[in-house]
Amino acid sequence: MSLDELIQAANQLDSAELDRLIKQVVILRAHRKANVLPLEEAELLHKINQGVDPELRAQYQTLRAKLEASTISDTEYNTLIQLSNTIEQFGAQRLEALANLAQLRQVSLSELMETLGIQPVTYV
Repeated sequence: MSLDELIQAANQLDSAELDRLIKQVVILRAHRKANVLPLEEAELLHKINQGVDPELRAQYQTLRAKLEASTISDTEYNTLIQLSNTIEQFGAQRLEALANLAQLRQVSLSELMETLGIQPVTYV
């Protein structure tokens, strides 16, 4: 498959699939550069590249829309708070893994993120 064909195929993906593809390509690039990653780095990269479950994200976005439209029930509001906490915890764990990897590689967090091609993620 040619590079142009790969890019055309990537253009067909939805946002979540494209994010997943990018993360996997970053991991592939890191493996090729390092040939073999130390286990600790590989584990941290795995944590960093795990995404929020697309169904959870969709449910969150649906409930946020209901909140903004003032059509959310009390039960849905409580679910939204729980989802918000889960997503926030996920983000904190990802940031912790990024910071640990930056420390392990003895680079700044922003430098590590740039090297890995990671952009700050917004789940809202």
